[in-house]
Amino acid sequence: QVQLVESGGGLVQAGDSLSLSCAASGRTFSSYAMAWFRRAPGKEREFVGAISRSGRTIYYAESVKGRFTISRDNAKKTLYLQMNSLKPEDTAVYYCAADNTVVAGSRSDDDYHYWGQGTQVTVSS
Repeated sequence: QVQLVESGGGLVQAGDSLSLSCAASGRTFSSYAMAWFRRAPGKEREFVGAISRSGRTIYYAESVKGRFTISRDNAKKTLYLQMNSLKPEDTAVYYCAADNTVVAGSRSDDDYHYWGQGTQVTVSS
């Protein structure tokens, strides 16, 4: 099992940067493929990006490609999301997700068994 805790959300202006972290408990963090999802007000939860267990392969939604960077530190059991050039449409609750059986890069939230509580990111125009 793994427990996930996101941090780093906040209120920023368009064009600003923000970094999110997702700290994991448990001894086998490196066996979990990880992902970031977000849910904007009134919308379905959507895929932001994912990273393989080793961290060598990373996948992004088209809407964030070139602006967001996902990374992980298996020694620190932490997942990161660096968000640059933020836009008002990036406003959402951001969630990290994990699963030890999912195919890395899955864009379906149904494939991830473990979720954090979410952290709010608000981008003002």
